[in-house]
Amino acid sequence: MEIKLINMKKYKLYICAGLAALFAFSGCVGEDYVGPTADRAGITSLTAYFTSGTYKDKAAVAWTVGNSADKTDYIIPVPWYYPEESDSTTAKYMSAMKVVAILENNCIIDPPIAVLDLTKKNVYTYTDPYGAKKQITISGEMIKSNKCAMKVFTASPGDLSGIIDEDNKTISLVTAADLAECTAEVTLSPHATISPNPAQIHDFNNGFKFTVTADNGVDKAEYTVVKNVPPKIASGYRKGSEVKLFENDMTMLGVTNSGAIHPTLACIGSYVILDLGDGSAPQYFKKATGSKVGTINLGTANPNGAITSDCAGNMLISNYAASGSTMKIYKTNAVTSAPELLISYDNGLGVGIGSRLHVQGDLNKNAIITATPESCSNAIRWIVTDGKVGQPENILFSGVNAWGKQDGVAKVVARSTSTEEGCFFDYYDGGKCTMYYANGWNSPTPQLTANSNGAGWGYSTSAIDTRSFNNAKYLSIFEMGYWPDWGMPGHIYLYDASNVSSLTGTLDACNALKYVHTIGDLYGTVGYASDGRFGDVLMTPSDDGYFMYIFYTSNTHMSFGGFQIDCIDK
Repeated sequence: MEIKLINMKKYKLYICAGLAALFAFSGCVGEDYVGPTADRAGITSLTAYFTSGTYKDKAAVAWTVGNSADKTDYIIPVPWYYPEESDSTTAKYMSAMKVVAILENNCIIDPPIAVLDLTKKNVYTYTDPYGAKKQITISGEMIKSNKCAMKVFTASPGDLSGIIDEDNKTISLVTAADLAECTAEVTLSPHATISPNPAQIHDFNNGFKFTVTADNGVDKAEYTVVKNVPPKIASGYRKGSEVKLFENDMTMLGVTNSGAIHPTLACIGSYVILDLGDGSAPQYFKKATGSKVGTINLGTANPNGAITSDCAGNMLISNYAASGSTMKIYKTNAVTSAPELLISYDNGLGVGIGSRLHVQGDLNKNAIITATPESCSNAIRWIVTDGKVGQPENILFSGVNAWGKQDGVAKVVARSTSTEEGCFFDYYDGGKCTMYYANGWNSPTPQLTANSNGAGWGYSTSAIDTRSFNNAKYLSIFEMGYWPDWGMPGHIYLYDASNVSSLTGTLDACNALKYVHTIGDLYGTVGYASDGRFGDVLMTPSDDGYFMYIFYTSNTHMSFGGFQIDCIDK
């Protein structure tokens, strides 16, 4: 990988030299005037950054300015709380925030903008592309959120998960039971309130209404609880239903050394779990909002390897086992209950194992567990039948180059609980970023290759997952940028994998590609991992079968987030 870094630096020098020559030539023939690029000539955006405290150098807000041709008073809308879901206000930071302005071509602000007291109107002279001048002011205002969404609704008795149709503002409870005396537990947009109180007894039989009010006290949404079964589309997910749930900054979760972690993911019920892989207790968060709830009960399990989960709310926790040591895999179905030892595997492979783990199916019924050793072309497989784990099988994928250590180890995922349906795997392989399919777990064939822009050398696609959802099979691939500050953002590619033969071409130009989610770069002052670069992606369907959640994390982008899709027929 470092060879690529050196080559890229050389490439950058060549580009710079070429541009210098071009500019020199242009200077000989005279300079051309570059006019405004939009009708809104003026300030395009103003971004306010924290200058002190925990969030130093983090952007509090990036404000896109509307038509500003006639604007003279710019008031930056600073969020009242930061992070959004916290109770920490931005009041103490308002008097000293670094402001960065993006201007249209040939526009000037004098004097240059620096650190400002946003509680005051800061005066500047603005000069437009034609030389006309006007006085402007820049200040800030703390703004309370206008979000008023119902994220999660659970009715009791029965712990009925409401199916929330955000477009129609309905909450469907799928049951034939009498709902005349029910309470509910809800998750709302941060700092929003609800009326009437869902913790009190209500009759949900005949269209009970709740009103969610945003923190600003103005924006409201009325939701109606109905007892019915929403229709589903015939197969797959509803295009256009993709909704971003959250994106957490991992530097705000206690990570101070990105290179010391290799994060993996799991889900239990309404929680998504993040394991940093450094031996610390995995943290769990609300699926819908990303709000941290606590750390899981580890018992005697060691989480310095990986975690994963099946399709039925069971999580596996594994240690990392060097050659000659024992890998222990624990199982739990609750974040508060100590996990129980499920598998003890004596590692005599000559290489380490435990940083990559996957399970397909239901561990209490039928499932396939896969652990990927490093520096080889093998996978260790356990077949679970009627809740009982079979003997480990060492699967060799012949004809495939060996993958590397943590930085390049493949993730091997079973397509279903039947070995006849084979498995997928992906890994770096010198920038080829090839996704393979092994029908029957034999004779792997290449399916997808690196993206079409020729920058495969700068990405890793070793984090993948596959799940069934609404009579279709889906595959997700995390394209993790090795050097995100070089313009290599991360992407989650979502494919319809019902027909394996359709998974051909490049990652970004495959006919089976259904959605691309771009990941934010949040490494900030901590920086991204310079070695041992690692990421994970996890797909998990909801218990009711109406939603599928896709979560991701990496130590380069330092982002931990997720989005959802649904199959509601509207």
